[in-house]
Amino acid sequence: MLSTVATPPRDPLILFGQRVAALRRARGWSQERLALESGLARSYLGGVERGQRNIALLNIVRLAEALGCPPAELLKLDCDRPAT
Repeated sequence: MLSTVATPPRDPLILFGQRVAALRRARGWSQERLALESGLARSYLGGVERGQRNIALLNIVRLAEALGCPPAELLKLDCDRPAT
């Protein structure tokens, strides 16, 4: 029998994007502000936050520096949280 309980997404691109968006919002920043601070294009950052881009390590480091956190903080993916 198939379960009708929805399982949370486990796609690491989506989870990573949600983490970046949460950290950005916690600082009260817009995507545009984070893009300017990190040197990344706003459209690229939007794609990362939507889980549509496979971000490179160098860009993860750029985002972490802009957000004032270690890169590992961006990789703390909440696998049990439903998509927003």
